[in-house]
Amino acid sequence: MINKQVEDFYTYNEYKDFDDERRCEIINGIIYDMSPAPSPNHQRVLSFLHSEIFTYLKGKTCEVFPAPFDVFLVDEGQDMKDCNKIVQPDIAVICDKNKINDKGCVGAPDFIVEIVSKYNKSHDYIT
Repeated sequence: MINKQVEDFYTYNEYKDFDDERRCEIINGIIYDMSPAPSPNHQRVLSFLHSEIFTYLKGKTCEVFPAPFDVFLVDEGQDMKDCNKIVQPDIAVICDKNKINDKGCVGAPDFIVEIVSKYNKSHDYIT
């Protein structure tokens, strides 16, 4: 279940200091806590799709990354430390190697997959 916390405005500057076990996304400066762990069915679908995409991309320039993998949606001219949109799609395909750094992907991936949960459809579809 998604828990929206609105006390403060968060950026990567605060996000990087969160506990490694905390699963959350920051969208427009608001923290959205994610469920503690995905269901076995979610993980089966994720594993299957990741495997198929990985096999398809073998020998090509694009790479596939399964969650958890941070995607920083920086605004034009914005420094990554000030990024207030950090998401973790279930699967991200990135073809531009310049977007990948030791923290994740800076900029929009070329393709993403989000496995929609029946418990947080509105977050997955809208937010």
